[in-house]
Formats: sequence, C-alpha cells, structure tokens
Amino acid sequence: MIPQILIKNGLITAFLSVGILILIAELISKKVFRNKIPTVALAIFMALMAAFIAGGPNGAADIPIMSELALLGGTMLRDFTVVATAMNASLDEIRKAGWLGFVSIFLGLILTFFSGAACALLFGYRDAVSLATIGAGACTFIVGPVTGTALGASSEVIAISIAAGVVKSIAVTIGTPLVAKWIGLNNPQTAMIYGGMLGTTSGVAAGLAATDPRLVPYGALTATFYTGMGCLLCPSLFFLVLNLYF
Repeated sequence: MIPQILIKNGLITAFLSVGILILIAELISKKVFRNKIPTVALAIFMALMAAFIAGGPNGAADIPIMSELALLGGTMLRDFTVVATAMNASLDEIRKAGWLGFVSIFLGLILTFFSGAACALLFGYRDAVSLATIGAGACTFIVGPVTGTALGASSEVIAISIAAGVVKSIAVTIGTPLVAKWIGLNNPQTAMIYGGMLGTTSGVAAGLAATDPRLVPYGALTATFYTGMGCLLCPSLFFLVLNLYF
C-alpha cells in the first residue's frame, strides 16, 4: 500500500524527499564538516549524485514514486520562488544601493560572459555560437541553454553550458560565507551589488542564507535581474561581438 500512497500523493512525496535530503545534508555539515560547508551546498551535491545514479533523461523523476520531482524542480516553481524571495526586499534599501546595483549587473554579465568564452576558446571551440553558449552558461545555467537554443548550438555545447552554470552555483554557495567577512557582505546594499556581480540566483541565495538570511532578498533581487538581462544580451549583443572575430 505504501508505494501506491506515495505515487498518488506525488508532490507531497517530492517535498518529503527533499526535506529528508536536506536533513541528512545538515547532519553531515554539522557533524563532519563542522559547518564549514553550507548545508545547501551539500544538498545540491547529493541531489546531483542521486540524479546521476538514477540515470535517465529526468534523473530521479524517472522513478515512479519520485515522478513529481519533475514538477517540484521545474521552471514554474523555480520562478515562483525567485519572485517570492525578491518580493521580501525593502524598497528603501534598494534605493540606497542606487546606480551601483544596476552597474554591477552589466559589469558582472560582461566579465563572466567573456571569461567563459575565453575558457571555451582554450578548450578548442572556435565558432561564435559555441563560444557564446558556453560564455552564457558561465553566467548562469539558465542563460546558457536559452542562448544555445536561440543560436542553434549543439546539444553537447548546451550541456557544457549548463554544467558550467551548475559548477558556478555550487562554488558561489560554498564560497559566499567564506569571503563575506573580507568583502563587507553584511548589509543590503553590498548584498545587492554581490548578487548583481555574480548573478546565479540559486548560488547567491543559498550563500547569503548561510551568511545572513536577512540579506537573501536583496542578493536574489539583482541576481534575478542579472538572469533576465543575460537572456536578452547573451544571444544578441554579446554574440554579435564574438561573431565579429570568430
């Protein structure tokens, strides 16, 4: 009876599975790593490993009991949580960041995109489409496939762009609490600039949550704008710049 109940209540099962995964990750973080690696970073890594072991195009969601993980981890709930997180930001604090918050978004996109394209160039890619797709993936794992699809990149290149974005997200999640003290990441204005420079909403939100949960809405706000601007600029202006030389 239990498998049938779990299948019929698939979304609840998905929430329960994620909750158990986070609980295990929290215990490992506290007992093994003494809180030096954030719980969220461990949870992401464990989820990726579970998806890899499960195999199939949808990872663990291909298992009937876990089928609703596809909905829980889908774009609809992802975008909902991003918007809901940003809605907690105070307008007064946003105004204090001023033009620096917006400059950080464009500066972060330019630096990350062309750094990613340079790495792709070192690994032997010479066409503008592949360079732009991998450069966009270095921005975020959402911007990469959006750019690749728009430019007609191969599935292999799109997969690499997603991988680059996932690695960046995990690195930001782990690194944020470690560098927070040194860069003065202790107020809403700095959090907005930080989110604008790095842009990976999942990584910034998780990293700030491990640093100071009160900063999450501000970092998530500019990181969300970063993703939107990346989806606009990477397959258009940035691609045209690369196309001039490649």
